Amino acid sequence: MQQTKIILDEREMPRQWYNVLPDLPEPLAPPLDPETKKPIDPQKISAIFPMSLIEQEMSDKRWIDIPEPLMEIYTLYRPSPLVRARRLEQAIGTRAKIYYKDESVSPAGSHKPNTAVAQAYYNKIEGVKRLATETGAGQWGTALSFACKMFGMGCTVYMVRCSYDQKPYRGIMIRAYGAEVFPSPSDRTRVGRLVLERDPQSGGSLGLAISEAVEDAAANPDTKYALGSVLNHVILHQTIAGQEVKKQLHMVGDDPDVLIGCVGGGSNFAGLILPYIPEKLEGKKIRLMAVEPQACPTITKGRFAYDYGDMAKQTPLIKMYTLGHGYFPPPIHAGGLRYHGEAPIVSHLAKLGLVEARAYFQNEVFDAAKLFLQTEGFLPAPETAHAIKAAIDTAKEAEPGQVIVFLYSGHGLLDLSSYDAYLKGELKDQAFTSEEIEQSLAECPQV
Repeated sequence: MQQTKIILDEREMPRQWYNVLPDLPEPLAPPLDPETKKPIDPQKISAIFPMSLIEQEMSDKRWIDIPEPLMEIYTLYRPSPLVRARRLEQAIGTRAKIYYKDESVSPAGSHKPNTAVAQAYYNKIEGVKRLATETGAGQWGTALSFACKMFGMGCTVYMVRCSYDQKPYRGIMIRAYGAEVFPSPSDRTRVGRLVLERDPQSGGSLGLAISEAVEDAAANPDTKYALGSVLNHVILHQTIAGQEVKKQLHMVGDDPDVLIGCVGGGSNFAGLILPYIPEKLEGKKIRLMAVEPQACPTITKGRFAYDYGDMAKQTPLIKMYTLGHGYFPPPIHAGGLRYHGEAPIVSHLAKLGLVEARAYFQNEVFDAAKLFLQTEGFLPAPETAHAIKAAIDTAKEAEPGQVIVFLYSGHGLLDLSSYDAYLKGELKDQAFTSEEIEQSLAECPQV
């Protein structure tokens, strides 16, 4: 019988990240200066990002070496296993093969440390003392807190308030790593105070939390900003996962027919699929499926346009699928998917027709999570459960022998309050109307 868990030897771990930019059939639209509407001068964003990461953001090198200090930390949890979900296959009656790439084995319990340790390292070598960041469900904040501790740096996390309240154990873990965490909107920043004045009970959004973290970094010379998704350099660091998948499938003689990942900002999905883009462009039939919540349907209902990455309009303009930088999604439990925009790389691939997208309501997603738990034995994060739902639906329609791979982006052991609400029948399926989305999109800048 073909092995169920496929594990690479530590010596086989990729030693380079893959940069897709040189291989794109059409170049990515450049980030723009919001004042001049012209491509932004890299020096203008050096106040919040170190130059080494700005260089990676715009690099034309196909392969970028992973520094040895990062390799040493990666080996705490990498290579991560690729697992055949045989019991899930049997439960749904499919003759397709379902694999999942298990990124939940990291110290933070998700794929996020792949870029967190890289960003902490590059900031550290440029003399940065503290990193400020946002977090939705808390996985990114946990990962950066871990990474900063590995390199002896301070860390401040602005956590979207509805998730801060829903997921208190994330905050505990962040503080246990030695970082500080504040619910966003907070009274620590100008933008946070403005929102609280308008709505003292605001549940916040990722766009708002980003604004607070960027404001914090810009106001303190020893501090830089770190982002857990969306940007090119973040996605670059995540490609270590997709490269491992290629090696692991080769070990058992399989090739993927479908690759699936949940998308908020797009980093775990992109990390899985980008190493396969050259094959896709050469004509290989691989479906690349991005899965999002109906409450924040960025690709499925958003607009491909230039927009700000944050609510307070402090970031450069980036071309992406967006719901409008002022969009406040409903407080669904998949907090990591409540972002108004999508990674420019993922957006670009979707616009070119290389990536397909689908959206689900949260109750059907939790149904899929429960089935996965009761068959495979592990509790997925609500975000991850979106990919599981799509994998189940795809497998039911698949031809015998087809290979479906999804990225198991994180565990749900700190999301038990979400499951409690689900089991009590208290989850609401929420979606904004087309009119509300159009109203939000009207705020996008005219470029």
